[in-house]
Amino acid sequence: MNQAGRGWDGETLDLAAYLARISFEGDLAPTARTLRALQRAHAAAIPFENLEVVLGRPVLLDLEALQDKMVRGARGGYCYEHTRLFAAALERLGFGVTGLAARVRMGSDRLRAATHALLLVEVPGSPESGWICDVGFGEGPTEPIELVEGAESEQGGRRFRLERAGREWVLNSLRSPADGWLDLHSFTLDPRYPVDYVVINHYISTHPNSPFVNRLVVRRPGPGVLYGLLGTTLTAHHPDGSAEERHLEPGEVPKVLEETFGVRLGPADAAALTARLS
Repeated sequence: MNQAGRGWDGETLDLAAYLARISFEGDLAPTARTLRALQRAHAAAIPFENLEVVLGRPVLLDLEALQDKMVRGARGGYCYEHTRLFAAALERLGFGVTGLAARVRMGSDRLRAATHALLLVEVPGSPESGWICDVGFGEGPTEPIELVEGAESEQGGRRFRLERAGREWVLNSLRSPADGWLDLHSFTLDPRYPVDYVVINHYISTHPNSPFVNRLVVRRPGPGVLYGLLGTTLTAHHPDGSAEERHLEPGEVPKVLEETFGVRLGPADAAALTARLS
């Protein structure tokens, strides 16, 4: 239940609609197995995208708005939207859910603000220390990773690893056998709440220095491949480090969004996006 803004409004989630959206028909008992299956299904069904920002519209984080967009509509979202929606579903099913914030690294030593949202999830009655669920990174894990130093997980041919540096935990991804490990982001276990995400989301969706304000970013994992769209460049990344790249005309983007990423835009939004990319 929501206690003075510290919960995730799971009681107001249309659970049946959410489960239908991610094509989930498995066991709903709050176990590690269920958690793993839910995150896989969520990642496969709901893409990462920042179209609201690109189209100049506010990114709303109240649960009803997220359900209209991501559950009832054929749209995705970025980290705050994914994390908020997934947290509500997990809370509704009886998992323990704590919001976290991470500093994106992508191999850089530069100190960045903690602008990425992810979750620490606890399974009731389990002796495990908890699971990191990162449903909104775009190219992050599609399954939970146990919060244990050195924990590694292979997911669809991609490998992830958790390391610890003092109070910080670091999520790494094996880019390819030749390129080695890349640190994606670092986080602490300090809890964050929906109101915290609202504040950080405002910066990410409006500040001119935000990486999402001036370019289209879309991601969706598939079997053995990670599809990405950056502006008008479509890329298919493979676990061995190889990639195919294709440059699109602005008018091609709405069709590619639907066919490759499962994002359907109405005529007005498709025209506005084409004009924006031109």
